Amino acid sequence: MSDTRRRVKVYTLNEDRQWDDRGTGHVSSTFVERLKGISLLVRAESDGSLLLESKISPNTAYQKQQDTLIVWSEADNYDLALSFQEKAGCDEIWEKICQVQGKDPALDITQDPIDESEEERFEEIPETSHLVELPPCELSRLEEIADLVTSVLSSPIRREKLALALMSEGYIKKLLGLFRVCEDLDNREGLHHLYEIVRGVLFLNKAALFEVMFSDDCIMDVVGCLEYDPALVQPKRHREFLTKTAKFKEVIPITDSELRQKIHQTYRVQYIQDIILPTPSVFEENFLSTLTSFIFFNKEDEKFLTEVFAQLTDEATEDSKRRELVNFVKEFCAFSQTLQPQNRDAFFKTLANLGILPALEIVMGMDDLQVRAAATDIFSYLVEFSPSMVREFVMQEPQQTDDDVLLINVVIKQMICDSDPELGGAVQLMGLLRTLIDPENMLASTNKTEKTEFLGFFYKYCMHVLTAPLLANTAHDKNSKDNFQTAQLLALILELLTFCVEHHTYHIKTYIMNKDLLRRVLVLMNSKHTFLALCALRFMRRIIGLKDEYYNRYIIKGNLFEPVINALLDNGTRYNLLNSAIIELFEFIKVEDIKSLIAHIVDNFYKALESIEYVQTFKGLKGRYEQEKDRQSQRLNRSVH
Repeated sequence: MSDTRRRVKVYTLNEDRQWDDRGTGHVSSTFVERLKGISLLVRAESDGSLLLESKISPNTAYQKQQDTLIVWSEADNYDLALSFQEKAGCDEIWEKICQVQGKDPALDITQDPIDESEEERFEEIPETSHLVELPPCELSRLEEIADLVTSVLSSPIRREKLALALMSEGYIKKLLGLFRVCEDLDNREGLHHLYEIVRGVLFLNKAALFEVMFSDDCIMDVVGCLEYDPALVQPKRHREFLTKTAKFKEVIPITDSELRQKIHQTYRVQYIQDIILPTPSVFEENFLSTLTSFIFFNKEDEKFLTEVFAQLTDEATEDSKRRELVNFVKEFCAFSQTLQPQNRDAFFKTLANLGILPALEIVMGMDDLQVRAAATDIFSYLVEFSPSMVREFVMQEPQQTDDDVLLINVVIKQMICDSDPELGGAVQLMGLLRTLIDPENMLASTNKTEKTEFLGFFYKYCMHVLTAPLLANTAHDKNSKDNFQTAQLLALILELLTFCVEHHTYHIKTYIMNKDLLRRVLVLMNSKHTFLALCALRFMRRIIGLKDEYYNRYIIKGNLFEPVINALLDNGTRYNLLNSAIIELFEFIKVEDIKSLIAHIVDNFYKALESIEYVQTFKGLKGRYEQEKDRQSQRLNRSVH
């Protein structure tokens, strides 16, 4: 996925002193040999072509404007601007420019202007060029105002100017006054213009304008303007829905009148974003980020959330109430996915600080299926946000609790006890466990690595819980329960164990050998469910694929090819998936020339296998075996002579 922080639009100033859009791409700063210096490169997101290659010159004056713009001149009449999707990306590139020039990033301009003409040119870009003058706010000028608002959206600097003009003249309230007049007169043309104006002003994406538009005395008129989409034959009835149909439900009594007002306001603003505004076009896709943040910062109230978590975990809370609370938190987390990354980070860090993980540990262990399902969804948001944060929490637990109530063991038990015949919840939980035990997303620190610490923890406190159903079901070398649901669960566990073989090497190897786990897994080759037999075979195939002599000696000593060969012979002449997978296993051993395994197979099983002639695999194994014996006897003869 592309890094949105570095997503930019490239603009150049044309002869008419207007900014031309040169395309959207991702910016980086890197040393370019040809230019002999650190340069700014922008590659188009559509095809990777180079939109900009500009060396950061020690003497060029760069200017940072409005948190997301960097402007500079490369020649007498060649001005450039980068408009960033996110402030964080703008700050990163600005720091790099300042680093190259040896300047303080806290400043908004890197050089003193060299002469008066240059000073004038810099002043001209942000200040005098692109001035936006609003027509008088009158009925007869609505079309002109609508055209003006629409025309500035393609220019970042003209957008800024329009926003300033709208704020400084109290213009929004005057426009909404005209809306009431147009509605009284049933002036459809004027109402259609007002729809375009209000929609365009929202896409200016300015928090200061939102404060005015979403205030108690304006928001319903804003919603009213957005009812009159020119594309619709009849206007929508959004105000009627918001005032008469929508019902406000308090999951926790709200005594703070300001918070209650904020919640009402937030609901209406979210209604505008989700229901009224059409899906943004490619050009408008980033315009609503400030609107999302406006909603979010209205929603975040720490005292309120602390109370939610307290009631969520209180045994005295009624089941129906707990369902409402957990669904509220789940909805909150779902909403956070629409936020800019830095705001999303702040949100999840707040949840963590307020104790979301210990709360989930309690809630996920409860009997209520709906509560557990919603808690699982919340847990998945947290794992996706930061597996490390979840791992850090669970590693602190053993000092204060027993194995049974550790968060990861609660998750494993919920996976094992999923009552859904299709195991939908178990599949989701297995994916989360896989993320948590995946070394690819573990951090390495200077002294100890997260991988060493966490895997040590997982194999000590949790692995026995994960493998318990498998070991229980394969005791006495027979598959005690072979119904479909048990087979599905064992297949999921095997999938996770196979992942461990690939990614954990030392820890899983020790565990397999101590528990004689491969022998127990191969009992499942006798299952009537082919998919489970294939999972067992795949587990062995991953082990053999490592070409590790410790594993090979363990397989030979335990005679662990026997159940695989029995399954092949029992399958007879049927040409099916199981047959192909077993043949592929032996073909791999032959092609990779794993000598210890070849000798073991030929010595112990060749008589049973030599009749299989529809593939040359086993004859090939015998050939490899004979070649190796010849080589050894030649070496012996040489050493004797």
